[in-house]
Amino acid sequence: MGLPNFFVLIIGTEILNQRRRDRHFDYVASSLAKKGYKLTGSFTIEDDPALIVQTIKFIASQPNPVLFSFGGIGSTPDDHTRKCAAIALRDGTLPVHEEAREIIVAQLGERAYPYSVRMAELPKGSQLLDNPVNKMPAFSLDERFFFMPGFPEMSHPMVEAIINRLIPHQQTYYRHTLTASCKENIFIEVMEKMPQGVEFSSLPKLCSNGWRVSVSVASYEEETARAAFKMYTDLLDAKAIPYTLEDEGNR
Repeated sequence: MGLPNFFVLIIGTEILNQRRRDRHFDYVASSLAKKGYKLTGSFTIEDDPALIVQTIKFIASQPNPVLFSFGGIGSTPDDHTRKCAAIALRDGTLPVHEEAREIIVAQLGERAYPYSVRMAELPKGSQLLDNPVNKMPAFSLDERFFFMPGFPEMSHPMVEAIINRLIPHQQTYYRHTLTASCKENIFIEVMEKMPQGVEFSSLPKLCSNGWRVSVSVASYEEETARAAFKMYTDLLDAKAIPYTLEDEGNR
């Protein structure tokens, strides 16, 4: 099996209409970066069942997917994620998860009925995720699809626990960056020669005294990253274009 491809799915019309500010993307991205990994994709979508199902199916179709999904697992009519996950990843049914039901009833007593107890209706094969705030359980499927509340206070500790479990050891992602006094199109031929497994990007910016472009090259293999980056610096040196290496001063 290859490296996992991590995805974030943020479900909530209130994010898109800016009634609430998203805090999940930055948190997951930075948490993965500490372990030497990165996100493959992030989706922010409204509370639309058909869209939720199709997005989950798309993510599940990718190689080695790991999904962190936020929002929509409550008991109100606009909470569609439990059902959508069942449709996208199982047979569409939501049997009562007895352990989840017991937790909900233990926490809420009679107030669990008739609505809150619905949160125990989960896709077949669901594993519970501990909620450190109010104990209302979240759930996962196949130890790669994780469905959590939209509240960061509840979900972010879950994310930390999941990442530490899935990635017990940190790996190094070797990155080299420079900023050059030129347009990015001079690098096109070099970009076309980048080896497999090398992440590269160019970010142009028009300044008052001309164009600047920030070039970044990264790989999990140290020598590969260094050799790929040298292709850029060799070109700049040959053309006598000034550039700055990140943390290495001017060249």
